[in-house]
Amino acid sequence: MIDFELPEELVLLRETARSFARAELAPREREHESARNVAPEVRERFEKTGLPRVELPEELGGAGLGALASVLVLEELAASDAGAALALDPLGPALPALAELGDAALHALAAPLLATRGARAVLCTDLSDALECREDRLHGEIAWLPADRVDLLVVLRAEEILVVRDGFALEKLRGSGLRAAGASALRLDGARLAARRSDGKAAARARARARLQGAALLVGVMRAAADFSREYALQRVAFGRPIAHHQALAFLIADMASAVEGSRLLVWEAASRLELGQDAGEACASAFLECAEQAMFVAPNGLQILGGHGFMQDYPLEKWMREARALGLLFGGVDAARQEAGAELAASRTPVELTGAED
Repeated sequence: MIDFELPEELVLLRETARSFARAELAPREREHESARNVAPEVRERFEKTGLPRVELPEELGGAGLGALASVLVLEELAASDAGAALALDPLGPALPALAELGDAALHALAAPLLATRGARAVLCTDLSDALECREDRLHGEIAWLPADRVDLLVVLRAEEILVVRDGFALEKLRGSGLRAAGASALRLDGARLAARRSDGKAAARARARARLQGAALLVGVMRAAADFSREYALQRVAFGRPIAHHQALAFLIADMASAVEGSRLLVWEAASRLELGQDAGEACASAFLECAEQAMFVAPNGLQILGGHGFMQDYPLEKWMREARALGLLFGGVDAARQEAGAELAASRTPVELTGAED
């Protein structure tokens, strides 16, 4: 018999993350957006749960539970506040790239951040090599990063991983989505490299894991939008019955729920492949692509179910729609994910020799 249930320890982990998110993040989401950061007391309580160290290697004091545990936690946090989920994790999507540098470099670069409350490593994906690297120094500009503080910048290129600790300047932006994480433009003027690895396969592995984290955040955002709009439709009465009982909306709500469940399964499958040591680049890119596209189906339709209320800050739908859009821009965006997923899928297929039919 095939068992599709999560192991008991992962169920408990997910419940811990869900309880924290609902008790600490959801009630203060507007406060954190205004402050562009998470309240210190919330950050302290988050650290006490042990959730920031779920995927962190044991040698750095982490639990080393793997990719599936990580995506479970990220979905629960994002269902309350995706921006806060990024702000609370000192390493976040930068961890996979740092891990590809080797144990010694990971420890040297990550340990100071883990010891400093509020410190953040931020990942920038530069697939078009817009940043110029000359004599181990980086030059150029990054138009947007979801951060107001950057203690360690990890630049993930197509064929290499670059890390800088200083030599850059931040300019705060107003931002749209993920406001609790901040928003800044970054300028590098001869920033000296602290670490570098020129290895296309290592960069691809790091990009795959980062995309998986982004996909998990997107699942959390669209789940929140689908659940909230469904509950609203069950309570809002028009023509003598809840609007959810009208056929057109009932079908739409069902489609939104299916989009969430299907996206989650893709994320879980990609995470499972990573834990089995399989090549999961195509699976992670496909999961990110599907989640980004489905989130832009679920969130706007959830807003439409609320009508004019959906655009008001009295309700969280407008926030979730902004977050869905912003998350889809990370790690090269949906276009890069589509291109890489298609290329890897094509490369994995054995060409079939075509023969003409005889007359």
